[in-house]
Amino acid sequence: MTVAAITHEPGAGRFEAGVDGLRCEATYELIDGVMWIVHTAVPHALRDRGIAAQLVRAALDHARTRQLKVYPACSYVRAYMRRHPETLDLLADTREAGR
Repeated sequence: MTVAAITHEPGAGRFEAGVDGLRCEATYELIDGVMWIVHTAVPHALRDRGIAAQLVRAALDHARTRQLKVYPACSYVRAYMRRHPETLDLLADTREAGR
């Protein structure tokens, strides 16, 4: 499934998509060159459509393009990265990810 369009809202620290009039999002914080992806949210009515995966993919693509490391604070993002080993090179060393 393809969502309408994923947009990046850097001022709000999120990637978002509107689907069926509802907002889906992946939120992050940038801390010392590390993108902490802290939450993904997809309304219950839209679950199981792959929307969260598309949002996370957009965030990880952004991190790669900007040469950022990623700290997957969100359990969904951790699971996504385990399922997609090609993203594991983005993982921040735990010393880099210190808050």
